[in-house]
Amino acid sequence: MSKKTQPRNTVTALTGRPNAQVLIVGGGINGIATFRDLALQGVDVALVERGDYASGASAASSHMIHGGIRYLENGEFRLVRESVQERNGLIRIAPHYVKPLQTTMPIFSTFSGIMNAPLRMLTHKQRSTKERGAMLIKIGMTIYDSFSRDGGSVPKHVFRTKKAALEDMPALNRDLKYTGTYYDASVHEPERLALDVLKDGLAASTGTGADATARATNYVEAAGSRDGGVLLRDRETGEEFVFTADVVVNASGPWTDLTNEAFGGETKYMGGTKGSHIVVDNPELLEATKGRELFFENNDGRIVLIYPLKGRVLIGTTDIDADPSEPAVCTEEEVDYFFGLVKHVFPQIELNRDHIVYRYSGIRPLPRHEDTAPGFVSRDYRIVDTPITGLPETTVLSLVGGKWTTFRALAAHLSTDITTKLGITRKVDTTGMPIGGGKDFPTTDGQRALWIKSHRDGLASETVDRLLDRYGTRAAEVVDALVTGPVEPLESDATLTRAEVRYFADHEHAVHLADVVLRRTNLAFVGGVTIDLLDELADVMAETLDWTTEERADEVQRTLDVLRESHGVIVPLTSASQLA
Repeated sequence: MSKKTQPRNTVTALTGRPNAQVLIVGGGINGIATFRDLALQGVDVALVERGDYASGASAASSHMIHGGIRYLENGEFRLVRESVQERNGLIRIAPHYVKPLQTTMPIFSTFSGIMNAPLRMLTHKQRSTKERGAMLIKIGMTIYDSFSRDGGSVPKHVFRTKKAALEDMPALNRDLKYTGTYYDASVHEPERLALDVLKDGLAASTGTGADATARATNYVEAAGSRDGGVLLRDRETGEEFVFTADVVVNASGPWTDLTNEAFGGETKYMGGTKGSHIVVDNPELLEATKGRELFFENNDGRIVLIYPLKGRVLIGTTDIDADPSEPAVCTEEEVDYFFGLVKHVFPQIELNRDHIVYRYSGIRPLPRHEDTAPGFVSRDYRIVDTPITGLPETTVLSLVGGKWTTFRALAAHLSTDITTKLGITRKVDTTGMPIGGGKDFPTTDGQRALWIKSHRDGLASETVDRLLDRYGTRAAEVVDALVTGPVEPLESDATLTRAEVRYFADHEHAVHLADVVLRRTNLAFVGGVTIDLLDELADVMAETLDWTTEERADEVQRTLDVLRESHGVIVPLTSASQLA
């Protein structure tokens, strides 16, 4: 019998004991981080996610861990201070994925915007009608620096006049007057960081299977309420069961109101906006960035970015009101917008649709904002005690807002509220606690060489080096998986081994082929998916998960459909061997 028709172990762990102190609905970064924090406190906690982990709003980020310098204009000083502190903290506790990033702002005027900035801060009704000038940006950067006083995790900002700016970055628009350069941070592997956080939570559990105090599964949705509990549905088998908890956390991001509606309540907390990005393969643009993020104001007042990543260039983002009940996709109009913003700062560089290797879009989990302009909607978060008629004996907490940078602090805040309601004393502070493969991660060349040498177990140094990049020090677990059998690189991509693909299914809850190409690896992001690769990955997944021939074919077709419909990627169906 195919494993697709059988309940997964992660699901039977829930059905075997359909209750917990806390049930978290939503496996984005904030739900996962809250799961980790509660598990570390010894709370009996379960998490369900209707899709794959970090596949919703968390998968549509700009890959930034940033303090949010532009939030100063919104007057959100508390959020900026917390964000800068969390950014600096993540550089230390997750150094395998979060790294300092030099960021340059091209500036085209001196005094523009300084008079109407206070009005924008007070009213939040419209974006700037005038470009933000050097004086305003200089003030913002100085305030921004003042929030980072913890031993210099990142350097202070540097201002350059036109001549020095063009010597520094020759490809920039020669009409600029200044540049301001400061440091934020980037997250190179956001989905893998989310998996690391999840694994930390699972590792904190006592007991196994249904007796475990920390249980999590993907592809299980909260379909409603029944008999005073949450009705859960396994999206793989269709099985439904009722799960009860003292506290239910609705962490479903932009879908929070829809989840509450399914529970039997009516809320109007959310008013998310759509943000899209494109990833381009353009060596000239990549070289022009000099390895830095370009973060600047486009002609319409929207703050946008151009960011070199994984040998490609990420360009984003838009900020458009969106309906969470409809799929978010990057439109051709948005692509034209991105081409225009590149032309604004790099006028000599030609960019066209042939350069696009990947595109993606998501809805930010922002609060309802009525007539406030999308760019001014608060990126802060709040936790709302939500009465639900379908869950009369259960405390329901709705999470409104939140972003990647502050996930650890948000989780600590939410976990504290929950433990207080449960009458439990917190025993673990996650401040400064390493995340996953960030523990003992080597940060110097010498430390790295020593780590690789001591964890080779007969593998080539280059292989272990690559694993360390991909998994941090959790690479030691992957090495163990590799050395149990022959190390076979994929024929279609030698940077990935068959044993790693099996590891994704056996140890990282990968259920579908798309989980591997979109979230367990960067294959789709960098434009590396071919039909040969999909076929080879599907063979390994089919062997590991006992797929039938028909199921294997369905998985390949489903992945092709997702890539085409959601990411604008059309994979040629002719293999390289056939072309040869």
